[in-house]
Amino acid sequence: MRTQRLFSALAILMFCAATAANAADSNDAVDKAIASLKSYDYGADRNTLKPIDDAVVASYGKAEARKELETKLAAVLSTSASRDAKDYCCRILRVIGTAECVPALAALLGDKELSHSARYALQSIPAPEAGKALRDALSTTSGPLKIGVISSLGARRDADAISAMATCLTDTDKAIAAAAAHALGAIGTVEASKALTDSVKTASAEVKPSIADACLECAERLLAGGDKSTAIAVYKSLSGDDEPKHVRLAATRGMISAAGKKSD
Repeated sequence: MRTQRLFSALAILMFCAATAANAADSNDAVDKAIASLKSYDYGADRNTLKPIDDAVVASYGKAEARKELETKLAAVLSTSASRDAKDYCCRILRVIGTAECVPALAALLGDKELSHSARYALQSIPAPEAGKALRDALSTTSGPLKIGVISSLGARRDADAISAMATCLTDTDKAIAAAAAHALGAIGTVEASKALTDSVKTASAEVKPSIADACLECAERLLAGGDKSTAIAVYKSLSGDDEPKHVRLAATRGMISAAGKKSD
């Protein structure tokens, strides 16, 4: 019996030693793969990055391992690595990123080549710091980059961005104004609906269709959330004779649908 226990203990020790060795080998492989990012471009041998991909999968449910990997990849973003290498890092951080990597991603929001990769990562990170980074970027970006940031705030349904989105509705860049309208529609709160309905009557001809569409989306979200009265009010704001026929029909259909739903 004693001999059996000794063998069992020895087996456990050997298993632990093997596990530690495998972990060390895995870490070395990841470090080599990250080092290779310095000269990586799409079209190069993708297998050189496989240890990183494998580490992402292996780190599921392991906070420390995932944090270590996140730190290493975020560090690449501030180096002279290629655009493709940084884009790859952003794609991985989109999956494993936390508040820790937000500053590194936020620094890329003004980069014409990497802004979209960075904002998609921030869009997916649930930490409030990610939302703040995107909101802060509204004042430092313009054109397509700002439109992208607005879209990400809408995708996050960031209620803290409503005031800024309302301001963007009157932007001289009509594409930015339209993007802000769609973001407010996606956010879909009472405050978002007010920003939209307040502007629908005074919006320019170029932006008004986007605001009308956003109002409809906002009303649908309000209705789905149980706010029947506000949803109906939004639909009514689109039922006037000055609205296009298809908008009035959609609003009428929405009011009929809302009338048939029970309030929560």
